[in-house]
Formats: sequence, structure tokens, C-alpha cells
Amino acid sequence: MAETIDTTARIDAHDSGRRLDQVLCDLFPDYSRSRLQTWTREGAIRVDGETVKPSMRVRGGEEIELKVVLRDESTIVPQDLPLDIVHADDDLLVVNKPAGLVVHPAPGNPDRTLQNALLHFDPNLGSLPRAGIVHRLDKLTSGVMVVARSLRAHASLVEQLQSRSMGREYVALVYEALIAGGTVDAPIGRHPSDRLRMAVVSGGKPATTHYRVQERFTDFTWLKLKLESGRTHQSRVHMAHLRHPVVGDPVYGGRLRLPAGAGAGLLGALQALDRQALHARRLRLRHPASDEEQVFEVPLAADLEALLVALRNDATQSV
Repeated sequence: MAETIDTTARIDAHDSGRRLDQVLCDLFPDYSRSRLQTWTREGAIRVDGETVKPSMRVRGGEEIELKVVLRDESTIVPQDLPLDIVHADDDLLVVNKPAGLVVHPAPGNPDRTLQNALLHFDPNLGSLPRAGIVHRLDKLTSGVMVVARSLRAHASLVEQLQSRSMGREYVALVYEALIAGGTVDAPIGRHPSDRLRMAVVSGGKPATTHYRVQERFTDFTWLKLKLESGRTHQSRVHMAHLRHPVVGDPVYGGRLRLPAGAGAGLLGALQALDRQALHARRLRLRHPASDEEQVFEVPLAADLEALLVALRNDATQSV
């Protein structure tokens, strides 16, 4: 069944001088660069109402119009995998993703992903880009995610992400004691020498993370993180930039550090952790149908809850 995507976006001033197809990848992350290039050449993507080439250099401030007929071209196989559904209606699915589950197929993870599970739960999602997935969590991060179930929901959620009006709140355990909260306002882009990593770089995309201390321990701090933007690995990169990386982070945290003098319970909980101690706890958005603000919150994942209990017990025993 053919459906039409009809949406607009505006190019930010900081993108001035970049190629149009590069900017389009940021504005419409659900589509591949080659597909966006094809749509541009076909006139399905217009800049200030004009047909242009994908290679044009943007000046910033231009309005992008995307209007295209989208057919079900999904080659992702539906798979009957467990889903923790937090909320479901005609426009939205809110799920609690466990750590270890990849969001969509990629090299090395061809199936058994959230996208496979969503297509089994609702085959109609096959008509939407990436089965309605508009944002993602890393494989080793747990927590709340929203999925679009309609074209209007997809357009609304993408717009909310682009305008930074969607509120996302995480909790994380980081190394060493932080005295107080603060804000990291530092651009993020690809690492200059390791293309598999992100880093704080001068030419990166603007990124802002607010962090607040929830509990302080001798060698660790339990933080609440609020993201104003949604760059790849943002919270992990920003915490590592502060020299307080997320505990268990295999990319930005280095080897697991076991604190001297810790009791057996805490040492066991730390050694049992097989992923980064990062959890997407809360999601705030405007419902695509009613435009009313809705908040979805999920409980802390069991492994992180156990780690937090072990930290508290160890602190009590050390007094």
C-alpha cells in the first residue's frame, strides 16, 4: 500500500557551507544518503521550493520540503521476540528496551533486533521507515523508547527530535565522586582517528547535556542526565570528556576499575555488570494526535538496581 510522507525541516545556520546531502542525512536520519540523493534528483526533495542537486552547498536557513510516496520495501523479517510494551495507541508504541537488544539490523546483527520484534507485533509498521523507529538506544543501554505507528506520528516525532522539544532523561553511574551537577556544552563528531568512536571535536554538532548528582559514593556518583540534543553516544562521550566516564562503558570507560577496600558484595556486583551503567528512565513528548504533553517513565533495570543496592550497602558497612 502506497503512503505519502510530506514534511518540512529548516537547515541550521551552523550547517552553512556543507553539502546538501550531508545535511539531509542529519535532518532525516531514517533514510540512507543514497536514497536522499535519489529523491533530491527526482525533485521529491526541494530547497526553498526549488529542485536542486545533492551536491549543492547550503547557506543555512533554507526550508527543506520532503514529499515522497513510500511503499513497503522492508526486507526485515518479523520475529516473535519478547517486547516490554509500556504504552500503545493508534499513533505510538512506547517500549522498555533491555540491555543487549540491538535496535535495528546492522552488520554483525542481521536479525533478532527491536525492529524485527516490532514488525511481528504490528506488521503495518513495515510501511514506515525503520518500522517507525525514530531514535535509538545503544545495544548496551536499557530504557524507554518511542516508536511511531502512523505517518503523522512519524513526522511529529522527527520534528520534536529535530527541534529538541522531546525531553529525554537518563540515569548513570560514573566513576569518582562529583561534588555538584553542571552542564556540558561541547560539540560531538566522529573521532579524528577512530571512525567507530565519537568525540568532542571543534567541528562537531552542537550537543548539551545537563547532569545532576542523585547519590554520591566514595568512588562513584549516581547521576541524572538531561539531553537537549541527541547526538550519537552523547551522554557517554560527555561524561568521558569530564573525566567521569560511565561505569562499564566498553568504548569510553576503559577497563573496569574496582575500588580499593570495597566489600565482596560491591565487587561482585561490579564484576557482574556486562554493560554500561546507563538507563533511559524518562521520555517527555507531545502526542501527535492531541498535541498534549505526555510523560513515560520506566523502572530502573534489574542489574543496575542491584548495583545501586550494593553501593548503598557497601557505604553503610564502611561507616
